[in-house]
Amino acid sequence: MSGKRTDYISWDEYFMGIAQLSAMRSKDPNTQVGACIVSQENKILSMGYNGFPKGCDDDEYPWNREGDLCDSKYAYVTHSELNAILNYRGGSLEGTKLYVTLFPCNECAKAIIQVGIAELVYADDKYNGTPANLASRRMLTSAGVKMTPYRSNGRILELKV
Repeated sequence: MSGKRTDYISWDEYFMGIAQLSAMRSKDPNTQVGACIVSQENKILSMGYNGFPKGCDDDEYPWNREGDLCDSKYAYVTHSELNAILNYRGGSLEGTKLYVTLFPCNECAKAIIQVGIAELVYADDKYNGTPANLASRRMLTSAGVKMTPYRSNGRILELKV
């Protein structure tokens, strides 16, 4: 009789994997970001990715990054973190954990704080040091939100069937 597997993935690998898979739903040609909100009991509560709001045809709005505000995606795209928060229909998010593939901007930080998310696990921080990133970190720190960089162990995940 053999024992159980010991090479199974951790909760962090699992939930960050869900966030990464969610990011793949984004139609943004430049940046795909995904988010996954998890309960204290390690249950997935909600997911989101960056894209246009429901009902806004993504063929009718710009995806470019340059130009006036109304001529670029920035006036229209909803970030993954906010989408995950808005997609949740179960009540309070107090004390939950948010896995996100990119460190949140200052606008998403406000929403994270307001709904009571207790911990943020992020995979990438490519905007570290920018004004929006510094404002985000300042607010998250003031509100007591734990910020944890995701540390991949580098293994390639393969399913054995």
